[in-house]
Amino acid sequence: LLVGTSRSVAVEFSFLLSIPTMFAASAYSILKEGASLTAEQWLATAVGFVVAFLVSWAVIAFLMDYIRRRDFKIFGWYRIVLGLVIILWFTVLDK
Repeated sequence: LLVGTSRSVAVEFSFLLSIPTMFAASAYSILKEGASLTAEQWLATAVGFVVAFLVSWAVIAFLMDYIRRRDFKIFGWYRIVLGLVIILWFTVLDK
């Protein structure tokens, strides 16, 4: 947004930028724990990947459509409120 791109392009870029990071984290986790997984666990992992991919695709499609029609105000307010709740939780309520 700071360089003059549209909201939808900025959101699409941020989603695309996360793909290599998530792939690398998943690959590292599989390589780290892969030797000790049974066939049943591999199947559960594969099903989990497929379900996560499909749900992510649907959520990204929804968010891209939402961003094209609306602005980021709701997300901004959500983050401010969440930040205040977390600060309150760790400073006042965590004693």
